[in-house]
Amino acid sequence: MIERDVIDRIMSTANIVEVIGDYVTLKRKGANYQACCPFHNEKTPSFVVSPSKGLFKCFGCGKAGNAITFIMEHESLSYPEALKVVAKKYGIEVKEREMSEEDIHRNNNRESMFALNAWIADYFVNYMHNDSNEGIPVGLSYFRSKRGFSVATINKFGLGMCPSKGDKMTQDALAAGYKEEFLVATGLTIKRENDGRLYDRFRERVIFPIHNISGRIVGFGGRTMRTDKSVAKYQNSPESEIYNKSYELYGLYFAKKAIQQLDYAIMVEGYTDVISMHQSGVENVVASSGTSLTIEQIRLIRRFTRNLTIIYDSDAAGIKASLRGIDLVLREGMAVRVVLLPEGDDPDSFARAHSATEVQQYISEHEENFITFKAKLLLKEVASDPIKRSAVTTDIIESIAQIPDNIQRSMFIKECARIMDADENLLISEVARKRVMSLGDAEAEAFIRRQTQQIRSENRPWQYQTIPTDETRLKIGDTRLSASIETLEREMIYYLLKYGKHKYEIVEGKSFVEINVAEQIISQLDNDQLQFTDSTYNAILAIFRNALSEHRLPSQSELINNPDPKVCQTAAEILTMDENYTESAIWSQKEMKKLSETEMLSTGIPKLMWLYKSRIITSRIERLHSELAQSPAEERVEEIVKELAQLNQLKVTISHHIRRNII
Repeated sequence: MIERDVIDRIMSTANIVEVIGDYVTLKRKGANYQACCPFHNEKTPSFVVSPSKGLFKCFGCGKAGNAITFIMEHESLSYPEALKVVAKKYGIEVKEREMSEEDIHRNNNRESMFALNAWIADYFVNYMHNDSNEGIPVGLSYFRSKRGFSVATINKFGLGMCPSKGDKMTQDALAAGYKEEFLVATGLTIKRENDGRLYDRFRERVIFPIHNISGRIVGFGGRTMRTDKSVAKYQNSPESEIYNKSYELYGLYFAKKAIQQLDYAIMVEGYTDVISMHQSGVENVVASSGTSLTIEQIRLIRRFTRNLTIIYDSDAAGIKASLRGIDLVLREGMAVRVVLLPEGDDPDSFARAHSATEVQQYISEHEENFITFKAKLLLKEVASDPIKRSAVTTDIIESIAQIPDNIQRSMFIKECARIMDADENLLISEVARKRVMSLGDAEAEAFIRRQTQQIRSENRPWQYQTIPTDETRLKIGDTRLSASIETLEREMIYYLLKYGKHKYEIVEGKSFVEINVAEQIISQLDNDQLQFTDSTYNAILAIFRNALSEHRLPSQSELINNPDPKVCQTAAEILTMDENYTESAIWSQKEMKKLSETEMLSTGIPKLMWLYKSRIITSRIERLHSELAQSPAEERVEEIVKELAQLNQLKVTISHHIRRNII
């Protein structure tokens, strides 16, 4: 377990802009930074990082927290694991006390697998550099002589070699104390079903470690050193608890800063393509590692840029096979350009034969937008055959229909009409039809409804009003009893966090008494022995109760840097609730704009407390009516009727306080 003083040091050292900036492209906007949210698909940036508060908040999906919780959410890590990631970034030594049996039991399999991968990666490197029989003459020689990689490049990418002896790596790992179950779970070791024998998956292969976006090794790729063509040239780690090939891009960990700086990424096919490009000085390069592009990989790139250049060799068959995957890139709102290399070259050989300047110059002079490139490529085979030209036009229209931006889509339709000598209006109609067809039933219905509403709003003098729901944060002036208990609880937490230190005056007898917001809310709840239904809200109440017992109020740091990630996230969400508005939502109503802050609190908080109690009473009444419907015993009926009478009397009293008639 990590000692408290170490945690405090990590928290005080971590710069949230630097930490999050390793994962997304942040752009300064006033005192804060903005980006497209890495947690959901969006076209307009709504993800905000506040350096002064040490918080992030997405106003689209609602996720919020500090630097540690960002790492937890982004990398699916536990709290201690995320602390270690940030500590490593800042060179902070993490001292841990000896774990108890219970702690060891809680240690999850993911961390064990990451630890094993890190050890194995070092093992492969050491074997290649130190073994004189195989590692140096076979593995190192392949990288240095055949691939032309420098020692610095080999070290940067952690290249290594697995011994050719069938189970040497496995036996060495077991001898070092690593468990068989994790060797098998990561796919490093294969266990035969018939006899239970263990052998190395990557035996007699040079190794390319696969890093995730934060630099942890999630898997490996291996190239065989055998000349036997019956053996697959490349083999990758199977998918596991920590490795999903659809969510990883080879080289992204090393390329992300260059991608941010240049505002475009280059996509190639294989490991050596990436490494050779990096060695030549072109570092904004990643690879799909021979697999078709997935939506998750595209969104990884889009965190850093919206511009993607794909480099193809002259293999026409390979290009055609990958064209459909590019439609996914267009659908994500990215600008895609294509570069075709000279005959006989691939990115690896081209990068080794040219300097960084020459590579970049070739790209800038030969890149084409994807739609134009696709049209030219497909037209080469159709000649003047009208049926084939029609099929090509339909194929191109499919791609154009993926583009979400109206203006870009319009420009590409014009270009397609010119290249294919087709009627532009017909193409516009066909693109619109395909866009609607691509939607699911619910989306299509929503699309049609939006169009209908737009038409109506243009022809009617009034505007449609949004009907508030329980999910909408309750405003002070809203006294609807339809607000859920959970909504009201959240509102009370909102007041505690935003206004807990404020004071306001109330009339007591013939004089005014000044009371504290936090003390008033806590005392009201305690007097009626009320507990919140949400455990995280109760944890925040406990923090306030403990602080008040010490005659103080909790600091913001106690909440947003709390060891409980749920407390931290909730506090961050609420403290940044009004970040996007020039005025808080609670001031937006006409009646509140006439009041000072003190008057607003003295009006709003009592109303909120009465409304909360009323909702609890209503909930109790509903449960009693439900019980009556079950035909309970006669004596229980009398008890229920008596309690209902008391509760209804309380409702009348409360309705007087909130100035509302109850039907």
